[in-house]
Amino acid sequence: MQKLSVDTSKDSITPDTLLVLQFRTVNDPWLPRLKSFECAEATEAFTPFIPLFLSPKTTRIDIRFAKGTPILAIGSMIKKFSPLCPDLESITLNDLPRDSAVTEAVSEMLLACNRDTLNSFCVDSPLTEEAREVVYRLPGLSTLWVVIQGPISLPAVALPNLTVIDVEYNDNLNWLRAFRGAKLGKLKTAAFHSKSEQVGDFLGALESAALAASARNALTTFLFYTSRSWNPNYSSLLWFNQLKEVMIQFSCEGGCSSRIDDDDIISLARAMPKLEILRLGTTPCATSTGVTVNGLIALARLCPRLSTLRLHFQAATFVEAATSAATLLDPSDSGLVQREDCALTNLEVGKTPIPAQSGLTVALVLLQIFPRILNIGYTNPEWRSVEGTIKNFRQVRAFVHHTGKAHPSYA
Repeated sequence: MQKLSVDTSKDSITPDTLLVLQFRTVNDPWLPRLKSFECAEATEAFTPFIPLFLSPKTTRIDIRFAKGTPILAIGSMIKKFSPLCPDLESITLNDLPRDSAVTEAVSEMLLACNRDTLNSFCVDSPLTEEAREVVYRLPGLSTLWVVIQGPISLPAVALPNLTVIDVEYNDNLNWLRAFRGAKLGKLKTAAFHSKSEQVGDFLGALESAALAASARNALTTFLFYTSRSWNPNYSSLLWFNQLKEVMIQFSCEGGCSSRIDDDDIISLARAMPKLEILRLGTTPCATSTGVTVNGLIALARLCPRLSTLRLHFQAATFVEAATSAATLLDPSDSGLVQREDCALTNLEVGKTPIPAQSGLTVALVLLQIFPRILNIGYTNPEWRSVEGTIKNFRQVRAFVHHTGKAHPSYA
């Protein structure tokens, strides 16, 4: 056996079974050829037995810990990884409790790892200063998930082979200074999780750290998460002209915080013609704000590969567009949008309001802007009729395309 996946929430392993296994592995590994070990729910009862499954051949460990697993059990188990698996290549540890004992254990494990073989370090825990000096300078590291807790200093980053970085931070942005001068020409995915009370101008700080200059030609995915209200300055993202996925998540609780407008969306679309997924904000709220129909038309024209979209927009402007479009009911002949068909199939509208009695109009305008649209994600029930109209229209069009006749239900 070379790969073992365990989920103790589904796979029942009795204490007697584990005790037998413990006796069986006194002198030799139970699975001497095991290369990959995965555990989706490491419980308090199961955690101490995890080392029994590992062997010197194991190069990949991926564990998610169940809530309530004792800190001492976690720390003791983690410290055994490096001695048992001297040539680890990939380590992923999720849902670790934030505790100094865990920080020490994770850091000790990292310091004892073979630095020539480790290429993926994804650990949901802060590190000691000594461990930070190591992890940010591993020449073979391609994937890095880290937690930056407090106003700490980081060593200058030297990760020439890094392709994925995921950072959680909870204080000021001084840690970004460590990226100045870093060569990140292979970086494809960058994700950031802010736990700060005030997000500030994170995108501007990112640009000032020269991350944009070093990664602009490789980065294809940019993700940012905060549970706070936030009004980002999107212009700092315009460096990244190879982006295919952009998600910037923020909250509208306590009032809409989205300030995106047509100028913002057009600038983003012009700078990122390869966009396939664009999500700005969480599920759109009930405030009528954001991009107008003109911004959506420009987005469809400039980003023909776009398949998924979430942002605040003003559905009321669709009605205005409909009254000025001479041939609204014939999307194939309308001059409203002249471009290669946009690939968009999924539109997330949330609570976006629709003017009364305007569902049909909104549906028809959407079909003209995004002819391939299939799914609408909504929490405002008024969008149910819009989605129904779009699906009916597509059925009719498909029937006519295949038979050259009108659909029998519309004859």
